[in-house]
Amino acid sequence: MDDSKIIDLFFERSEQAITELSEKYCKTCRKIAFNILGSDADAQECVNDALLGIWNRIPPERPCPLSAYVYKTVRNLALKKHRSNTAKRRNSRYDTALDEIIGCLQSDFSVEAEISAEELAKEINEFLANLSDENRIIFVKRYWFGEEISAIGSDMGITNHNVTVKLSRTRNALKKYLSEKGFDI
Repeated sequence: MDDSKIIDLFFERSEQAITELSEKYCKTCRKIAFNILGSDADAQECVNDALLGIWNRIPPERPCPLSAYVYKTVRNLALKKHRSNTAKRRNSRYDTALDEIIGCLQSDFSVEAEISAEELAKEINEFLANLSDENRIIFVKRYWFGEEISAIGSDMGITNHNVTVKLSRTRNALKKYLSEKGFDI
């Protein structure tokens, strides 16, 4: 079903909206949550919470594109649960990816850093837009979807070593790019 029709179902308060949304997006949602949490039960809980949250926010919101809205909702809930689950211990699945990318970002979260967060997001999006399709997909799979290097390599038809090298080069290029744009790295 078309996203606009799904949103119309939400505005009609039809429970069919949840069914249609689930059929269209839940497989990817569970994958996103699982990549962050490493637990099927926790992933399913995040997806269910996301569906409830989306039901409560539409209406009045009319997200466009719906897919990004749904995936971001699930990801944010999974990250919140990840922080809660790992408050006293580390989860190697997602923390490894975070450790890799953290060197490209500011290390102190001052008020100025929070104010420039939108600016930073804009510059990162611009950087990603200028990458080759392959490098952008690999970067997003690793650092947004939290996928394992082996899964990325398998999906992309390249070796794990090649994925690791591409990620390393992209991180270095991002660090240089942000530094040139005036961000303290």
